[in-house]
Amino acid sequence: MNPLTEQEIRAAFVNCSKGEAKRLNIPHDLADRPWSDLDFFGWRDPQAPDRAYLVAELDGRIQALALRNSPSGSWQTRRSMCSLCVTTHTGGVSLLVAPKAGKAGKQGNSVGAYICSDLACSLYVRGKKDAGIGGRPHETLTVEEKIERTMANLSAFVAKVVA
Repeated sequence: MNPLTEQEIRAAFVNCSKGEAKRLNIPHDLADRPWSDLDFFGWRDPQAPDRAYLVAELDGRIQALALRNSPSGSWQTRRSMCSLCVTTHTGGVSLLVAPKAGKAGKQGNSVGAYICSDLACSLYVRGKKDAGIGGRPHETLTVEEKIERTMANLSAFVAKVVA
């Protein structure tokens, strides 16, 4: 992924207002992120732990989503699998819910997915971060194929949000 600026990130949100995008907390250490190892950039809001955000370049366009932890999405003792990168964690996967874009979102409609709580899918797929015992199932896919699958899963999720 190419490095992004704060302005690019704020302008990319598809499921919140410009005012909300202007007020959300974006990490100040963007220059220090491992951009070359990221397929998408995700972070948790340190001032609002139930909020998370992710930004990806899909179909040549930068798109960002505002997400919230589902109230029932805090499985701290059960093993769960990320629906994006297929990494399993004990307590490390959250049900993250995105308000739909446009009129549907204003009516309260949303889409959810089980995603690595730390949004570090790219690092798990590349083996740069360890999810613990049983974190990555043995697969015969190459790293490139795992990255493609992760991005296809992310693209499908984003498509549901903007539909």
